[in-house]
Amino acid sequence: MSLNVDTAAVAFTFKGGMLPMTVMELSSADPEQIRQQLAGKFSQSPAFFQHTPVVLSVEKLDEPHLALERICAVCRDHKLLPVAVRGGTEPVRQSAWALGLGWFPPVAEGRARVLESVSNSPVQEVSRDEAVSQVEAPSLATRLYRGTVRSGQQVSASDGDLVVIGAVNAGAEVLAAGSIHVYGALRGRALAGIHGNTQAGIYCRELEAELLSVAGNYKRSEDIDAQLLGRPAEVHFKKEQLEIKPLG
Repeated sequence: MSLNVDTAAVAFTFKGGMLPMTVMELSSADPEQIRQQLAGKFSQSPAFFQHTPVVLSVEKLDEPHLALERICAVCRDHKLLPVAVRGGTEPVRQSAWALGLGWFPPVAEGRARVLESVSNSPVQEVSRDEAVSQVEAPSLATRLYRGTVRSGQQVSASDGDLVVIGAVNAGAEVLAAGSIHVYGALRGRALAGIHGNTQAGIYCRELEAELLSVAGNYKRSEDIDAQLLGRPAEVHFKKEQLEIKPLG
């Protein structure tokens, strides 16, 4: 009997991935206060509010009965697209699901699971930062790319660092499981640590990036200090946010 599968009948496949995502960290549960602040942000950076997907973080709130539907409506009024909620009590999780949103556990809970898996191994005691570093920063290979990464082109190093001997043009994208080194102008998108390696970094000789991301935490061009543009720079994930500073 033939067990051949007709590949044309396969409608989809599931694949793991890490996409850059904006986290909107709420410190107020008042929809009107959120609306006023969004209106101000919209006037400053209208390009950002172009159907941008966001994750609503409610970890700082103590609101068991959060007006989640109204908050989502306020976001959509300003062309933001809520796709998931992070944190919150069981009622918040149920509300997210009822609205067709995903739900993520709080960041601290996710990290606790990583540390627990480390502590259960028969190894010497290490600090919290050392434990996370051991899990998230394995030894990685390096891919070398010579030439300009042109608009619409993507160059990736799925198992290690990426070194580009050339420029990354606007509209181009470079990705790496480890760090990214650009020996030229970085004008496109650079995503380092795409598998969650928070120890990864981005280094370039001329910073003009459209988007910078380390382990899924990112900044767009309008969020970068203008004093750093056009200069050598390095990017790291520190203290729960991206740190961009002059290189050297």
